[in-house]
Amino acid sequence: MTSAQDVWGRILEIMSDKLTSTAIDTWFSDTTAVEVEGGRLVVYCPSNFKKEVIETRFSQHLQEALFELFSGEFGLLILGERELEPYLGKQEQSPQPASDERMDLTFDRFVVGSNNKFAHAAAKAVAEKPAVAYNPLFIYGNSGLGKTHLLHAIRHAVKQPTDLNIVYTKGDQFTNELISSIQAGKMEEFRGKYRSAQFLLMDDVQFIAGKESTQEEFFHTFNTLYESGCQIVLTSDRPPRDILRLEDRLQSRFEWGLIADVGPPDYETRMAIIRNKALQLGLTLPDDIAHTIAEHFKSNIRQLEGSVKMLTAYGELLGAEIDNKEVALRTIEDMLHKEFLPTPEVIIQETARFYRLTADDIRGNGRTRDTALARQVSMYLIRKLTDLSLINIGKEYKGKSGSGMDHSSVLNSIQKIEAYIEEKPEFKDTIRDIQNNITERN
Repeated sequence: MTSAQDVWGRILEIMSDKLTSTAIDTWFSDTTAVEVEGGRLVVYCPSNFKKEVIETRFSQHLQEALFELFSGEFGLLILGERELEPYLGKQEQSPQPASDERMDLTFDRFVVGSNNKFAHAAAKAVAEKPAVAYNPLFIYGNSGLGKTHLLHAIRHAVKQPTDLNIVYTKGDQFTNELISSIQAGKMEEFRGKYRSAQFLLMDDVQFIAGKESTQEEFFHTFNTLYESGCQIVLTSDRPPRDILRLEDRLQSRFEWGLIADVGPPDYETRMAIIRNKALQLGLTLPDDIAHTIAEHFKSNIRQLEGSVKMLTAYGELLGAEIDNKEVALRTIEDMLHKEFLPTPEVIIQETARFYRLTADDIRGNGRTRDTALARQVSMYLIRKLTDLSLINIGKEYKGKSGSGMDHSSVLNSIQKIEAYIEEKPEFKDTIRDIQNNITERN
């Protein structure tokens, strides 16, 4: 057993005999194995809050599982939010989960409301009769509203009665695969993978906009599949006409079939989502606590479900029922600040990934056009998405002295981005794309 991911998977299996699935899902679902080296397993946890809980609450369970697996003492290192970078150079890319398939995202677990009724019906229709009525199906809406859930639900529904070749990907993943294939001289394999699909599901298709070679390749892939009678389902955070850097020929093709939007859930739907998730987790939530959650999280389903999972985990750890509104409110507020407020590290990492740079490039003093722009964008987003002051933002960067950038330089960078957005409105798409990636990380 040499794969770090295999080792970590076995550790979680062993612990599942002593811990509930809720505890494992809540605290370990975001963790990723990095490497096994020198008698030590290295694991990355993107949340320092979760890392602290894992180290304090589950240390003994982890050590016992490691001992059982290796028949002896074995080390464990858990990396936090800013501790992964030194390990990335040892790998071709950042560690990723072993599979992109989400077995829990099915139609029977999708809560239907006025905000998503049409999109849900369209998704079920293409799953039942692919390429008959709605091809392509284009679903759009803000992050965290259920678009990815519908894609995976289609995937599971189609797989059960048939043996179709289903290909699931994301817009940025398609781009990265294309670049790697060009560099490795493996374009034939790349085209074979996508153009032989009988069912193509692409999440966040907006990320191919503005990338000339990617759009060219996807244009031909789309045509091949469409002319072969294969079903195509795409999701985006905006309708085709609003993806400003999208080529006209792709926009027109995206509009050939059916366009369905997914909006924020209303109060009744939010309550139904909360109760449905609580039922799945075996948690009894009084109405006033469910109401409190529904009032706190109004525009993101992921946060609604996450809050219920967090309450369940807290109840299990404390060995008590969460039946007190004040306790529930403190738990939710704690999660809101620690889980959904992005860290500067995440913002810098995602900005760097968008511009195909490293976090060190952005933090450093490089003066190339892309590096300078990426650095300014990251400062703008940190200011927008966090509560850090200009002085504290500057501490995230090296600056000329190597000890951080002064607040006037940070302010100047932020103002440049604001002016750039005013000058070129299409640049809002870039900001929105990076921000969506940041949101997906939290």
